[in-house]
Amino acid sequence: MSIRVLLADDQVLLRSSLAMLIDREPDMTVVGEAGDGGDAITLAREHRPDVVLMDIRMPGTDGLEATAQILGEATSPPARVVMLTTCELDEYVLRALRLGASGFLLKGVEPAELLDAIRLVAAGDALLAPSVTRRLLERFAALHEPGPELRRRLEELTPRELEVLRLVGSGLSNAEMPTRSSSAR
Repeated sequence: MSIRVLLADDQVLLRSSLAMLIDREPDMTVVGEAGDGGDAITLAREHRPDVVLMDIRMPGTDGLEATAQILGEATSPPARVVMLTTCELDEYVLRALRLGASGFLLKGVEPAELLDAIRLVAAGDALLAPSVTRRLLERFAALHEPGPELRRRLEELTPRELEVLRLVGSGLSNAEMPTRSSSAR
């Protein structure tokens, strides 16, 4: 079964190059090419692609809005969107992920990596460009670093209160806590 790919980018030369690259693969077929987000939405409805390679910055409806609309429609199976862009701004990455994009790659990606990404996303997995992954991990780690006020409040707790807090935070019920508690004997 061939992976059906929709290309959405306002640069004709890039779309044509991607189409030639993808159509050379025996397990992939380009089902449409869109020059803006509005066309991408229309073509996604018409052709029901497995994967949409979506640029962020396009005239008219941008790639993020198009992604929201494409992924917001109940189709079975649902399309998967990979953002393919030069814009690796954190707000774009986070918004794309919140909208349900399955991947975020930069246009400097190697052709073989892009083809692998299409296959990976079509199979239900997700991926991010390495530079994006690093920054997201740093942001995630910073979110879980307690601030000075929280540290001060945690220092006021007894060891037993801290233990119960950790058990609650790990999702244990009241009934499960005594069996996992280090002070339970």
